[in-house]
Formats: sequence, structure tokens, C-alpha cells
Amino acid sequence: MNFKEALTTLPQYLLPHHALSSLMSKLTHSKNKAWKNLFIKQIIRHYGVNMAEALVPDINAYSSFNHFFTRELKPGIRPLSTEANAIACPCDGAVSQAGCITDGQIFQAKGKSFNATDLLGGSAERAEPFNNGIFTTIYLSPKDYHRLHMPLTGTLKEMVHIPGRLFSVNPATVNSVPNLFARNERVAAIFDTDAGPMALILVGAIFVSSVETVWHGVVTPPSVSKVQSWQYGKEAPTLNIGEEMGRFNMGSTIIVLFGKNKAQWEAEFKAEKTVKLGELIGRIID
Repeated sequence: MNFKEALTTLPQYLLPHHALSSLMSKLTHSKNKAWKNLFIKQIIRHYGVNMAEALVPDINAYSSFNHFFTRELKPGIRPLSTEANAIACPCDGAVSQAGCITDGQIFQAKGKSFNATDLLGGSAERAEPFNNGIFTTIYLSPKDYHRLHMPLTGTLKEMVHIPGRLFSVNPATVNSVPNLFARNERVAAIFDTDAGPMALILVGAIFVSSVETVWHGVVTPPSVSKVQSWQYGKEAPTLNIGEEMGRFNMGSTIIVLFGKNKAQWEAEFKAEKTVKLGELIGRIID
């Protein structure tokens, strides 16, 4: 941890993460026109948000900052890969890491790793199908589109809400806080796909007011003290590749897991690569 990273990270251990996120939720859902327009303009200017891609480019049409933040894109602006056996990128963002899950360990940054069992709520049975498989961690910055989509067609089998802290997930904090993604509050969705089990983990962060899925709605808040699990049987939804599966109300990180010898990433899909929703990032192994 360098001095700059220390200044960014160490105060976060003392912050009341959930209280701050609750306050941010109230602010981002405020329908005060002057406040929400000011907030939207500042974010657009500071981060360079491309409103030409938005289905609704007029900021006055958004009822709140959160409505703007989770805005839809124009149809066709993110073409879906048509390659054979394609795995599509689930979001706009930047690749934090991509690689192999080695003996249950997932690489975080700068010599730090975290455990797949911990990431998935402490269940060795839930994590076992992904042992020695592959993973990717994709960071969504404030300028990015914040809806999440399916990398493959899949049938939902289980959703898990795992309580935790809400550290920032920016690069400085990822480089500094051990086990960050297995410490933060998160929602994991396990799907059956043509590549076997696929896990999509939506990781919360400081000021992320909520995580929601299309089949459940808002999962968090409220935060909880114990892991919660929902099992899906005959009525389990099937979502097609490229279809929306959830969203962050404020920005964060998604982690994708596949099992051993089931899928592989494209050679150029690696840390620090900027990615767009729908593009080819990997392939199912026949």
C-alpha cells in the first residue's frame, strides 16, 4: 500500500458504511428538481458521461438522480456478439482481473487473493463447481451504464444475499483492503448454462444505495445479519444472453465465475481492458 492508497483506504475502516449508504440513497432518490439536476450535471461534467448513448438524453426527464444513474441505452447501441459459443460482456466497465480460480483462490490485486467459498456466502458445496475454473472482476465507474446483463443464457437456480461491509471498490481500495470482495455486502446469482454453473456476484460498495435483480426486485437494503438464500425450482426464470438481469443503484463491481474446463476468456480480455456490454469476452469450451 503506497501513501496515496493509504490516505484513500485507511479512513474507510472507521466510516459507518451502511449509514452513509442510507443517506446517499435518500439523496439520490430525491425528486427535488434543482437538486437532482445539479447532481446530474456535476456527474456528467466530472466523469464525462456520454448522454448521446442514453435512450433519454434530456436530464430534465429523469425524476431523480438514481433514475438518471440507471438510465437505459438506445436500442442497438451495444450490439451483442454473434460469435459461436460466445460469452458476452455483462456490463460496461473496466476489467479489474481475469484468470483462473486456483485451489479455490481468486486473485484480487498486488499479491492479494480471496476465497471463492467466502465470496459465495461460506458454502463449500456452492463454491465447489467453480474450483479451478475461471473468473473475472469488472469495475463499473460512475460514467458507465449501470444495468447488468446475462453473459450466457441461463436458468436461475439460487440467489444468495451475503451481508458485509461497504468499502469502496475503486482501484486504490482494491489494491489495499485484503479480501475486499469477500468482505463487502453482495448478491450472488447461480445459473445453469450451456457452460455448466455460472455465478454472477453483484458486489456492493460505499454509497451503493441498493442492488436489485429483475426477478426479485430490490434485494438490499435492508442489510441483514445472516446469509439469506432463495432456491428456484420449476418456476425458475430463464434469461437469454444479453438480457438484463439486475442493476446497481450507484456503481460497483460484478464478478463472473465458471467451472473447470467449461469456458475460457479471449486472449485480450485481461486486467485494465475497457469493455462494453455485449462484446465477446470468452467462449464456451465444446
